[in-house]
Amino acid sequence: MRSYTAEPSLPPPGATPHARPHLSIATPAPTPVSGSGPDSTVAPASVPRAPAPERAAAAAPTTATAMTAGAQALNRLAAYVNAHSHALLRVTVGIVFFGFGVLKLFPSASPAEQLAVDAATKMTLGMVPETVLLLSLAALETAIGIGLIVGRRLLRPALVAFFLHMGGVFSTLLLLPDAMWQPHSPAPTMEGQYVVKNVVLVAVCLVVAAHEWGRGDRSGAGNGAG
Repeated sequence: MRSYTAEPSLPPPGATPHARPHLSIATPAPTPVSGSGPDSTVAPASVPRAPAPERAAAAAPTTATAMTAGAQALNRLAAYVNAHSHALLRVTVGIVFFGFGVLKLFPSASPAEQLAVDAATKMTLGMVPETVLLLSLAALETAIGIGLIVGRRLLRPALVAFFLHMGGVFSTLLLLPDAMWQPHSPAPTMEGQYVVKNVVLVAVCLVVAAHEWGRGDRSGAGNGAG
């Protein structure tokens, strides 16, 4: 079996060897713009850049920033309430008492009018007319409300009057059992619930009284030390 080897062709003697041809890649000509001159070309499209981080943050605040702002507002509110908590409790109870007292100055304006008169009549053994009892209760509750709202020198007398008045209010649970308790049941009636809910007012005024008397003791100790 024969093998053939291809020999490269050599140029004839005296001939100049040709340079190796170079491959050229054709570059497309720029596309002319319609309506322009022959030398006009289309500019390459510009790639849009991403917005700057500062601009994006200013345009749309993140959820974390909003939550931080809300937490700061709640903290400021909590600090304000904590700093003025005793005054807030004192004034709100004072407003309630002032409003209830004023209602008793007008006939049939207060739903608890008859209940208060019946209890006061039993406590005074019927020796005081009902009109006088009602006006006295109205004046007492109004004075307690004013003392709690104003505070200062009126606060301590108002607190003493408040606790004495609450003693009379809770005594109705024993003086008027038919009106305060449901028959054959330990559950209070509507009137009984009206009386029992005053435990919240008593708790509030206990806090106010503890703060007031504690502040007086601290100021006295400070004056003695000086």
